[in-house]
Amino acid sequence: MTLVLAKSELILGGQKSGKSRRAELLARDWLAQSPAHRALLIATGEPHDDEMRARIARHQRERAERVPGLATVEEPRDLAAAITRHGAEHTLIVVDCLTLWLTNLLMPKYEPNRPPVLDWQAHAAIVLRAIQQSPGPVVLVGNEIGLGVIPMGREVRAFVDALGALNQQAAQVCERVTLMAAGLPLFLKNP
Repeated sequence: MTLVLAKSELILGGQKSGKSRRAELLARDWLAQSPAHRALLIATGEPHDDEMRARIARHQRERAERVPGLATVEEPRDLAAAITRHGAEHTLIVVDCLTLWLTNLLMPKYEPNRPPVLDWQAHAAIVLRAIQQSPGPVVLVGNEIGLGVIPMGREVRAFVDALGALNQQAAQVCERVTLMAAGLPLFLKNP
Protein backbone atom coordinates (compact mmCIF):
# COMPACT_ATOMS: atom_id res chain seq x y z
CA MET A 1 0.00 0.00 0.00
CA THR A 2 1.38 3.41 -1.00
CA LEU A 3 0.96 6.19 1.52
CA VAL A 4 -0.26 9.59 0.35
CA LEU A 5 2.28 12.29 1.08
CA ALA A 6 1.32 15.77 2.28
CA LYS A 7 3.49 18.87 1.76
CA SER A 8 4.14 18.76 5.50
CA GLU A 9 3.10 16.25 8.15
CA LEU A 10 3.43 16.16 11.92
CA ILE A 11 3.40 12.62 13.28
CA LEU A 12 2.75 12.42 17.02
CA GLY A 13 2.47 9.50 19.40
CA GLY A 14 3.91 7.81 22.44
CA GLN A 15 7.02 5.69 22.60
CA LYS A 16 6.93 2.71 20.22
CA SER A 17 3.63 3.91 18.73
CA GLY A 18 4.85 3.65 15.13
CA LYS A 19 5.76 7.33 14.57
CA SER A 20 9.20 6.77 13.09
CA ARG A 21 8.03 3.75 11.12
CA ARG A 22 5.32 5.86 9.44
CA ALA A 23 7.89 8.54 8.58
CA GLU A 24 10.18 5.88 7.11
CA LEU A 25 7.34 4.42 5.04
CA LEU A 26 6.57 7.89 3.67
CA ALA A 27 10.25 8.27 2.74
CA ARG A 28 10.32 4.81 1.15
CA ASP A 29 7.26 5.59 -0.97
CA TRP A 30 8.66 9.02 -1.92
CA LEU A 31 11.90 7.42 -3.12
CA ALA A 32 9.99 4.81 -5.12
CA GLN A 33 7.99 7.47 -7.01
CA SER A 34 10.92 8.81 -9.03
CA PRO A 35 14.64 8.19 -9.50
CA ALA A 36 15.08 11.96 -9.07
CA HIS A 37 13.68 11.87 -5.53
CA ARG A 38 15.95 12.03 -2.50
CA ALA A 39 15.10 11.52 1.18
CA LEU A 40 17.01 12.83 4.18
CA LEU A 41 16.52 12.16 7.87
CA ILE A 42 17.61 14.94 10.22
CA ALA A 43 18.40 13.15 13.49
CA THR A 44 18.22 15.27 16.63
CA GLY A 45 19.22 12.68 19.25
CA GLU A 46 22.61 12.87 20.92
CA PRO A 47 24.57 9.84 22.18
CA HIS A 48 25.30 10.97 25.74
CA ASP A 49 25.37 7.54 27.38
CA ASP A 50 25.90 3.88 26.46
CA GLU A 51 22.18 3.10 26.22
CA MET A 52 21.55 6.03 23.88
CA ARG A 53 24.60 5.14 21.74
CA ALA A 54 23.26 1.57 21.39
CA ARG A 55 19.75 2.86 20.64
CA ILE A 56 21.04 5.22 17.92
CA ALA A 57 23.17 2.45 16.37
CA ARG A 58 20.16 0.09 16.34
CA HIS A 59 17.94 2.75 14.74
CA GLN A 60 20.59 3.40 12.08
CA ARG A 61 20.90 -0.32 11.25
CA GLU A 62 17.16 -0.92 11.12
CA ARG A 63 16.52 2.24 9.09
CA ALA A 64 19.23 1.25 6.57
CA GLU A 65 17.49 -2.11 6.10
CA ARG A 66 13.97 -0.67 5.75
CA VAL A 67 14.81 2.41 3.66
CA PRO A 68 18.27 2.02 2.09
CA GLY A 69 18.04 5.31 0.19
CA LEU A 70 17.33 7.42 3.28
CA ALA A 71 20.42 9.51 4.05
CA THR A 72 21.01 10.85 7.57
CA VAL A 73 22.34 14.15 8.90
CA GLU A 74 22.78 14.68 12.62
CA GLU A 75 21.67 18.10 13.84
CA PRO A 76 20.70 18.30 17.51
CA ARG A 77 20.14 22.07 17.74
CA ASP A 78 20.20 24.15 14.56
CA LEU A 79 17.20 22.47 13.00
CA ALA A 80 16.04 25.47 10.95
CA ALA A 81 19.44 25.78 9.25
CA ALA A 82 19.47 22.05 8.45
CA ILE A 83 15.98 22.18 6.92
CA THR A 84 16.89 25.27 4.91
CA ARG A 85 20.25 23.84 3.79
CA HIS A 86 18.86 20.48 2.66
CA GLY A 87 15.38 21.45 1.48
CA ALA A 88 14.87 20.96 -2.24
CA GLU A 89 11.91 20.31 -4.52
CA HIS A 90 12.83 16.65 -5.01
CA THR A 91 14.00 16.02 -1.43
CA LEU A 92 11.77 14.77 1.37
CA ILE A 93 13.05 15.73 4.81
CA VAL A 94 12.20 13.68 7.90
CA VAL A 95 12.93 15.31 11.28
CA ASP A 96 13.19 12.69 14.02
CA CYS A 97 12.42 14.11 16.45
CA LEU A 98 11.05 17.44 17.66
CA THR A 99 10.95 16.22 21.26
CA LEU A 100 14.69 15.53 21.43
CA TRP A 101 15.39 18.83 19.65
CA LEU A 102 13.44 20.72 22.33
CA THR A 103 15.17 18.67 25.05
CA ASN A 104 18.56 19.65 23.62
CA LEU A 105 17.57 23.33 23.81
CA LEU A 106 15.96 23.33 27.25
CA MET A 107 17.96 20.71 29.14
CA PRO A 108 21.64 20.69 28.13
CA LYS A 109 22.33 18.14 30.88
CA TYR A 110 25.55 16.81 29.43
CA GLU A 111 27.07 20.20 28.60
CA PRO A 112 27.35 22.15 31.86
CA ASN A 113 29.02 25.12 30.13
CA ARG A 114 26.09 25.55 27.74
CA PRO A 115 23.11 27.22 29.38
CA PRO A 116 19.57 26.27 28.39
CA VAL A 117 17.89 28.32 25.69
CA LEU A 118 15.47 30.58 27.52
CA ASP A 119 13.60 31.80 24.45
CA TRP A 120 12.89 28.44 22.82
CA GLN A 121 9.78 29.95 21.20
CA ALA A 122 11.95 32.17 18.97
CA HIS A 123 13.91 29.11 17.83
CA ALA A 124 10.68 27.21 17.21
CA ALA A 125 9.27 30.06 15.12
CA ILE A 126 12.36 29.95 12.89
CA VAL A 127 12.06 26.17 12.52
CA LEU A 128 8.37 26.39 11.64
CA ARG A 129 9.08 29.10 9.07
CA ALA A 130 11.79 26.88 7.51
CA ILE A 131 9.26 24.04 7.26
CA GLN A 132 6.72 26.30 5.55
CA GLN A 133 9.33 27.61 3.12
CA SER A 134 10.89 24.25 2.28
CA PRO A 135 10.44 23.56 -1.46
CA GLY A 136 10.02 19.83 -0.82
CA PRO A 137 7.93 17.81 1.64
CA VAL A 138 8.80 17.79 5.35
CA VAL A 139 7.75 15.11 7.86
CA LEU A 140 8.12 15.88 11.57
CA VAL A 141 8.13 13.19 14.25
CA GLY A 142 7.37 14.12 17.85
CA ASN A 143 6.13 12.70 21.11
CA GLU A 144 2.73 13.32 22.61
CA ILE A 145 3.64 13.20 26.29
CA GLY A 146 0.77 15.16 27.79
CA LEU A 147 -1.64 12.23 28.11
CA GLY A 148 -0.39 10.98 31.47
CA VAL A 149 -0.40 12.29 35.01
CA ILE A 150 0.89 15.77 35.76
CA PRO A 151 4.62 15.47 36.55
CA MET A 152 5.77 16.24 40.07
CA GLY A 153 8.82 18.39 39.30
CA ARG A 154 8.66 22.04 38.19
CA GLU A 155 11.23 21.54 35.39
CA VAL A 156 9.43 18.50 34.02
CA ARG A 157 6.07 20.31 34.10
CA ALA A 158 7.66 23.23 32.26
CA PHE A 159 9.04 20.84 29.62
CA VAL A 160 5.66 19.13 29.13
CA ASP A 161 4.05 22.56 28.73
CA ALA A 162 6.71 23.68 26.23
CA LEU A 163 6.40 20.48 24.18
CA GLY A 164 2.61 20.78 24.15
CA ALA A 165 2.92 24.35 22.87
CA LEU A 166 5.49 23.30 20.24
CA ASN A 167 3.25 20.45 19.04
CA GLN A 168 0.30 22.84 18.73
CA GLN A 169 2.38 25.33 16.75
CA ALA A 170 3.72 22.60 14.45
CA ALA A 171 0.17 21.28 13.94
CA GLN A 172 -0.92 24.75 12.83
CA VAL A 173 1.70 24.96 10.07
CA CYS A 174 1.60 21.34 8.90
CA GLU A 175 -0.83 20.27 6.20
CA ARG A 176 -1.44 16.89 7.89
CA VAL A 177 -1.29 15.86 11.54
CA THR A 178 -1.27 12.16 12.38
CA LEU A 179 -1.56 10.58 15.82
CA MET A 180 -0.05 7.09 15.99
CA ALA A 181 -1.25 4.44 18.43
CA ALA A 182 -0.36 0.72 18.27
CA GLY A 183 1.14 1.28 14.82
CA LEU A 184 -2.10 2.70 13.43
CA PRO A 185 -2.56 6.26 12.15
CA LEU A 186 -5.38 8.50 13.27
CA PHE A 187 -5.57 11.57 11.05
CA LEU A 188 -6.28 14.63 13.16
CA LYS A 189 -5.83 17.03 10.24
CA ASN A 190 -5.85 15.85 6.64
CA PRO A 191 -5.71 17.84 3.39
